[in-house]
Formats: sequence, structure tokens, C-alpha cells
Amino acid sequence: MLELSGVRKSFKRNGITREVLKGIDATFWPGDAVGILGRNGSGKSTLIRIMAGVEHPTSGSVRRRMSISWPMGYDGAVHSALSGADNARFIARLYDRRIDWVESFVQEYSEIGEQFRQPVKTYSAGMRARLIFALSMAVDFDCYLIDEVIAAGDARFAERCRQSLLSRRGRSALILVSHQVETVRALCTHAAILSDGRLKFHEDLDQAFAEYKLL
Repeated sequence: MLELSGVRKSFKRNGITREVLKGIDATFWPGDAVGILGRNGSGKSTLIRIMAGVEHPTSGSVRRRMSISWPMGYDGAVHSALSGADNARFIARLYDRRIDWVESFVQEYSEIGEQFRQPVKTYSAGMRARLIFALSMAVDFDCYLIDEVIAAGDARFAERCRQSLLSRRGRSALILVSHQVETVRALCTHAAILSDGRLKFHEDLDQAFAEYKLL
């Protein structure tokens, strides 16, 4: 279970405080597949980083009772000074997985060739996104957090990402933040809209999409 209770988040810039999240209440269970739709700047990425524990809320609480991935698409998921191979070995040790298997899996899945042995700071944005996604797929999490990463790379790799996530839907929770209706429809069974700092859930995808288009 992942439970958010009264989560608020504010940022202060140039002496002005802006509240991005205004009391988010939500509970997610393994098997849930929820797409969170929101316009650019609505706080989607902030919300998913709070879910992961990468960022802390200004107030409210987050309870994690299942294993949760880092946000796919979050640059902080890898150490830039290390190679892709080094990052894979680190993840294997951290999650008590076979080091040789994880390294081989990530190298094959990411499809970045010889760059796998080079520092991540030398990677293009697309290569970095591929590595982060491959690292996430190397671990069986109870909940996967996805931040638009499947848009990275070519159409074939994006389809591979979608199929990998669909294969885990049902036994793991998928929480996807996006501004693209098509991506949410392809992966999710339910949707929520983040607007004006508040999260509104919809059981029916078409109803959610219709409301989202009015924003």
C-alpha cells in the first residue's frame, strides 16, 4: 500500500510562496494502474517524487507499505560519474539481486552498446532515460512510478517499454504521470486529474479524458 494523507507542497521563489499541492489524499494498492493527468506545471513530477521519497512534502504524510521504484524519468536515479554497468551493479547490491544477471539484463535492455561501460554523464538524454528504465525493470517492485519516460527513444523502444509495464500490471501497481491521454489509455485502467493543486479520481477513463480536455 502507498498512502498519501493531506500532502501539501509549497515552493518559495523571489519571496513569493506558491502552493503546488493542496492536500492530496490517495491510496494505491498492488494491481492498481492509475494515470495522473495534468498540464505542464501542475505539479505532476513533484507529486511522483514525493511518492518515491525523493522529495518531502511541506506537510502531510506518506506511508509506504510496499516496495516502490524510483520515478522512471528522474535523473537522480543514477550516479552520473559511474558507468551504466557500475550503476547496474550498485542496484543489484542494493536490492540483493544477482550482480551478473542485473548487469547483463540492463545492458541488453537499454540497447546503448559500448556506452554502457562509459560514465553516465557522457550519455545523451535518450540514452540516460533508457538506462534508468532498464534499471527499473531489473527489479520486481510492488509499485512502479513512471514520469513520461516511455516517450524517450524511438517508437520501437517505446513500445518495448509499454509491453514491459503491461506485463507487470496486475501484480504490481503502476502510477503514471503524463499530459498525454494516449499514454494513459495504453497503460492504465483508472485516471486522476491534477489541477489547481488537487487530485480528482475517475473510475471511467473516457470521463477523465473529457474533463481533462476542458482544462
